[in-house]
Amino acid sequence: MFTLFSASKKILGMNARNLTYIRPNNRKKAKRLADEKITSKKLLRKAGVPVPRLIAQISSRRTLENFDWSILPSSFVLKPNRGLGGEGIIVIYGRKKGSLDTWVRSNGRPVSIADLKMHIGHILDGEFSLSGTPDIAFFEERLKLSKEFRPYAYKGIPDIRVIVYNKVPVMAMLRLPTEESDGKANLQQGGIGVGIDMARGVTTTAVQGKSRIVEYVPNTRLLLSGIKIPHWDEILHLAIKSQIASGLGYLGADIAIDRDNGPVILELNARPGLSIQVANLAGLKRRLERVEGLKINSIARGIAVGKNLFGGEIEEELESVSGKSVIGSVENVEIIGTNDAKITTKAKIDTGAYSTSIDTELARKLGFGSTIDAFSKIDLAGYDLVPQNEQVIKDDFMRKYKKNIPHITDIAVVFSSSGASIRPVVKAEITLDKRRMTVSMNIIDRENLTYDMIIGKRNLGKFLIDVSK
Repeated sequence: MFTLFSASKKILGMNARNLTYIRPNNRKKAKRLADEKITSKKLLRKAGVPVPRLIAQISSRRTLENFDWSILPSSFVLKPNRGLGGEGIIVIYGRKKGSLDTWVRSNGRPVSIADLKMHIGHILDGEFSLSGTPDIAFFEERLKLSKEFRPYAYKGIPDIRVIVYNKVPVMAMLRLPTEESDGKANLQQGGIGVGIDMARGVTTTAVQGKSRIVEYVPNTRLLLSGIKIPHWDEILHLAIKSQIASGLGYLGADIAIDRDNGPVILELNARPGLSIQVANLAGLKRRLERVEGLKINSIARGIAVGKNLFGGEIEEELESVSGKSVIGSVENVEIIGTNDAKITTKAKIDTGAYSTSIDTELARKLGFGSTIDAFSKIDLAGYDLVPQNEQVIKDDFMRKYKKNIPHITDIAVVFSSSGASIRPVVKAEITLDKRRMTVSMNIIDRENLTYDMIIGKRNLGKFLIDVSK
């Protein structure tokens, strides 16, 4: 996949990240602070940056044996203090009904005190620690899912990763938990990363894991592009503020949106991964070079610079590297009729439909009146409209009637929630976003619908859809 945009030479590689940005800009003290989540939470809270509430921490076997489990609420998150990549984290969603010492995870599996003690023992031994050294386990409040993300997140809480350099947010992605990732937002565990347009705070392209480009939320028809991130300016403000407070010159800030309290910092990353480039289909290298040495006097200035430099750039880069145009959910389309008449209409871009359709009256204006009239005289009652008969119906109809119906090139047998129907299909040249192409269009009465034309996915192969446009 990197070959898709490697020619641009904008990709930031691991060595360049370490030698050019992390080593010179992230001192040992600041990296240690970011690596130790409990310490960084305390520092951020002191600086006025909101973080999830710390419930308790366990730093030794003796503390574990004497721990008062009754202080834990119904839902919480258990984490290793020096964890990496989401490993070792357990999210508890509630108590098992009728039990005071057993909880339930996102996957429905029960977790007893004995289970938690065993897991905490592994954390204390350093099994999930960044350096493999003995660690500390801690409990913190479980954030509540905001309504904006409810359709997109499986069980867990999405977060927004923002890369900040020289007090400027340079790239961001939304990370969504999936069933495959067991409700965690980490890409290496199967979560989804969705690129974000810096200026608008709207999602663009997406990747699941570290390499698989995806368009939809798994097992749904929900597009991952076009999601408007709520509290966008506040998120950028918190990311820059946490960089200043932490002393990290090159930072990945993970920010979640709590249903009740809004954006909070989840974690600081002194060595943020590079998959954010894949999610955005854009390289970090050039962006970092563009903000190198800029004089940023305030957080507001940093936000403005980030938006001005990188807003809309994702769209431009997408078009340049993919060869596809980015269009909205409604576009002006010019159609050339049989009489060379050109008619421009607003068409709905409908990725849920396979074929392109136009309204009967629009078709008449384009010169297909004789097609409609001849087709309407055909008795279709003899056809058994079931999916398995589709090709048989097409073959029979075209064999019997094609020569008597002007301009018809095919028929469409359409099965929808309102029933099955047979429609005439004609061809015409259209211009969509400056691209001229010949499309097959079926004709149907759309008088009671908002748009007299829809463009189906059969004709959208050269376009990327941004539903926010």
